[in-house]
Amino acid sequence: MTTRWSRQSERGSRLLVLLIGWITLHVGRWAARLLLYPITLYFILTAREQGLASRRFLSRALGHNASWWNVARHFHCFAGTILDRMCLVTGDHRRFDLRMHGVEALREQIATGRGCILLGAHLGSFEVMRMLAMIDDRVDVKVLMYENHNATLTGFLYSLNPQFSESIIPIGSVNALLRVQECIGRGAMVGILGDRVAENDKTTRCRFLGREATMPSGPVLLASMLKVPVLLFFGLYLGNNRYALHFELFADEIAIRREHRDEDIRLWTQRYADRLEHYARLAPYNWFNFYDFWGES
Repeated sequence: MTTRWSRQSERGSRLLVLLIGWITLHVGRWAARLLLYPITLYFILTAREQGLASRRFLSRALGHNASWWNVARHFHCFAGTILDRMCLVTGDHRRFDLRMHGVEALREQIATGRGCILLGAHLGSFEVMRMLAMIDDRVDVKVLMYENHNATLTGFLYSLNPQFSESIIPIGSVNALLRVQECIGRGAMVGILGDRVAENDKTTRCRFLGREATMPSGPVLLASMLKVPVLLFFGLYLGNNRYALHFELFADEIAIRREHRDEDIRLWTQRYADRLEHYARLAPYNWFNFYDFWGES
């Protein structure tokens, strides 16, 4: 099922999260990265469902049958970005080597002074958006997210930097839409991940990596209601301390005609799926949807 991600249990104990966090902050990122190898082995041995989902995705993205070595690399990449979130939340940006792509689209949007939507996915690290202020100190980014998923890690990140919570707009909260409108109104950028379907979400079917997949319609509907520009954003992890930040103008405005509502929603969501597929093929080990994405079982 496409909502299976929301029912996957959070793997890893609070004690392990605290240990890795302590080592990262007091010994160094290099020391914490040594732990990624036994953590990867642990996932290979115990995360059967996630491993199967990884092999299915990688086989499609790579164009050949993925091996368990490919799956191990996939898990290791994921663990590396989780580790880096701790550094990013505490403001330790200097250690990272950023490669910028399409930054002109971002700068042009900032120059207008208008709010916009930053549309991303569970591909790479959305957390590197916190480094956008290094490009321009006028950047104000808020993120729509599910706080209750991976609550142990999220709670730990809050403890590292209490201001982290101020940048989060919890999906499902009674005032979430009002907060989004308020942020957009004052010229902020609101980040949304558009590749996971939650319970009660409106959805549409799209072609993705050669098969039909169910995608949420919410990001497209929200953008059409707010009548603001939409920028695609992907922070791809390249290994070690390197990230590639990709920006791309997706739409100056998403218009959905009442008489062609379903058709227009499907059109815009398919455009998103097409660009997501492009970046997923570009950096397949950055795909962090470890569940049955296509609903094959």
